[in-house]
Amino acid sequence: MIKQIPVLDCCTLSGYKEDELLVDHLADYLHKHSSLAFPHRHNFYHMVLFTSGGGAHAIDFTRFEVRPMHMYFMVPGQVHTWEFEGEVNGYVINFSREFFQSLLLRPDFLNGFSFLNGIAQDGAFQVPAHMEEEMTAFFERIYEQVNRVKPLQKDLVSVMLLYVFMRMEQQLSPAEKHKFPVYNYTLLRNFQKLIEQHFTNLRLPKDYADLLYITPNHLNALCKEYLGMQAGEVIRNRILLEAKRLLVSQDMTISEISDELSFNDNSYFTKFFKKLVGMTPEEFRKNKA
Repeated sequence: MIKQIPVLDCCTLSGYKEDELLVDHLADYLHKHSSLAFPHRHNFYHMVLFTSGGGAHAIDFTRFEVRPMHMYFMVPGQVHTWEFEGEVNGYVINFSREFFQSLLLRPDFLNGFSFLNGIAQDGAFQVPAHMEEEMTAFFERIYEQVNRVKPLQKDLVSVMLLYVFMRMEQQLSPAEKHKFPVYNYTLLRNFQKLIEQHFTNLRLPKDYADLLYITPNHLNALCKEYLGMQAGEVIRNRILLEAKRLLVSQDMTISEISDELSFNDNSYFTKFFKKLVGMTPEEFRKNKA
């Protein structure tokens, strides 16, 4: 059985009896969980709003500076590390995949938010100045509702969280920021979703273009215009990300990782990795150890 890097379970962190939700002040959370192993993955959704402190954190090996009113969102499976400086505080909210199920009829509802697409750069951002007071106050209201109001009204908390998501989406949606035509934005999001499902076995833009019922040229043009790269590069970047995630585990050999990602042999995987990263998989692993 292939082992991977530590995976944190919501129920191991949460004091809430149904183990679907945790809301805490960040300073208290860090004190309670000072022994967290890094890097690690979550099997739940994770969001943090910083109100003070400094340092950095990394999502899927992309580094972000910590500053007041910096916010980030993470989806299950992403790799995370912290390197905080000074007195760090704010709010942390963890919730399970199932948390919204009793309220929402659409199981894929959360996938519609641009910051929950699993792309690190889209999940970390600075809260706009005109929203700072509103967001801080609303996070405190969620904290009060979860930790001090008895009995806990789960659906009310769900609605409060969805309000936060929708307010942030209004400010941050790539469709609005870049003025995507709705059809093109939908195509790109569907392309990204298909990559998540098939990146280990479908490597060519033509494969995805067929699934989207468009031509490879059309897909390449969309990616070039809105993402600044060809469709093939988008696919390769996702394969590379998974390779990095797996390399962080000292329990998987290079051969096992190569097989996991459907490469024909180790040498081809090594050439692929070194061409994109500038070092071999072994060197990357030692560098991150």
